[in-house]
Amino acid sequence: MRGTGGAGAVGTAGVGAAGGGAGVGAGGGGVNLLALRSHNAALVLDLLRTAGDEGISRLELAERTGLTPQAVSKITARLREDGLVAEAGRRASTGGKPRTVLRLVPEAGHAVGVHLDRDEVRVVLVDLRGTVVGERRAALDLGAGAEAVLGAVGETVAGVLPGGFGGGSEVGLDGEVRPGPAGFDRGSGPGAGLGGFDRGSGPVAGSGGFDRGSGPGAGSGGFDRGSRPGSAGSDGDLRPGSAGLDDGSRPGGAGRAGGSLPGLAGLDPALLGVGVALPGPLDHVRGVLHRVTGFPGWDGFPLREALAGRLGVPVVVDKDTNAAALGLAAGGEGGSFAYLHLGTGLGAGLVIGGSVHRGARTGAGEFGHQVIQLDGPPCTCGNRGCVEALCLAAVARGDLDEAARVLGAGAANLVGLLDIDVVLLGGRTVAAAPDAFTSGVGAVLEARSRRTGQDAVPVRVAPGGDGAVAVGAAQLVLGPVFGRGGG
Repeated sequence: MRGTGGAGAVGTAGVGAAGGGAGVGAGGGGVNLLALRSHNAALVLDLLRTAGDEGISRLELAERTGLTPQAVSKITARLREDGLVAEAGRRASTGGKPRTVLRLVPEAGHAVGVHLDRDEVRVVLVDLRGTVVGERRAALDLGAGAEAVLGAVGETVAGVLPGGFGGGSEVGLDGEVRPGPAGFDRGSGPGAGLGGFDRGSGPVAGSGGFDRGSGPGAGSGGFDRGSRPGSAGSDGDLRPGSAGLDDGSRPGGAGRAGGSLPGLAGLDPALLGVGVALPGPLDHVRGVLHRVTGFPGWDGFPLREALAGRLGVPVVVDKDTNAAALGLAAGGEGGSFAYLHLGTGLGAGLVIGGSVHRGARTGAGEFGHQVIQLDGPPCTCGNRGCVEALCLAAVARGDLDEAARVLGAGAANLVGLLDIDVVLLGGRTVAAAPDAFTSGVGAVLEARSRRTGQDAVPVRVAPGGDGAVAVGAAQLVLGPVFGRGGG
């Protein structure tokens, strides 16, 4: 598969989307995302993905997409050339010769999902079907500063890749965290990770640093905000625009310069990009953090561009709850639902009509900061009586029944406001006591239903456990490849 480009998103900033400037390090020797920008190719790929190992014939692809057989043949030939699709045998037909069946090659592409929490970073590597094929976890202090945090993320991400060096710590099937052979050194300075970030002096020479004034990767094959992606023709082929990405360019942060780690495209040529999910609020389109609850020092930090410059691959940033909700929707959760995440904080991911609802300023889902007790205890957001403050205080006291009751009160407000189909619970605190939270929240919603005369909205624990956010973060990258957008 040819050089790395960008996959657009529907209504959001996808991997390398032109409007959002998400892609840094285009042409890093990885997957040809420019070819995948074709809407028709994405439709074909998604049908191949859902067909599984049994595969699907070209005629069936034409019938289900509405494309001509000639267009399907051209698209599938290109996908086979790129290694994304392979033959899966032959299937008997109602007349004539047997049909050749095609299947998706899951290992032909990878995405990394990063859950950047307040006290740890969790990273998963998934294939094109979204199956987790690698996972690592490392301790982290979100308040340690940009250099320490970005360095820890870079080390852990590199460690999960097939060509990685084992940074961070391993997570076994039993959930135990084991130190890796190359753990992160908090004492390392700028440039010791995947390229240094220097707020004052701009890019670090040869390391793909971020310069607020000139954009990422300037002069080194980075993404040009003024460039225009190619346009997809009716036959499904992508035609270069007047200032498209150059397949021969090199990512700004991929070289082994100044002691930096190897670029991610070199560790895994099939890598599509990295999705990063963390507590909000933040600007999903621009990849810029706002006043992250409890960590106001991150306000205005351009996380997407800083990480993309370090890693040399496209990066997408979203809130942890949005990423988890996106992953659940991609995994088959239908209708409209709320995913409530209770861990080091409390937030919600909202899926309305099958799409993640982020709001006009991508700030929707700050569920934990609705005030339910006037003049209540102070919250880290600066307000008083927030659901998050009350719920976390109850958890700290060991009163899970009270924590569930408070969470249920917030969920009841959400149900009354949005009339959703189901409430899904997740996060490490829920995972530690799932029955207590499902029964407690469910009891509050049942009491509400008796008052309103409506059926009670069901409450379930979300599948995926406390890994749902990292897996959903990978879907921020995979979604556009299959025409699903970034939510």
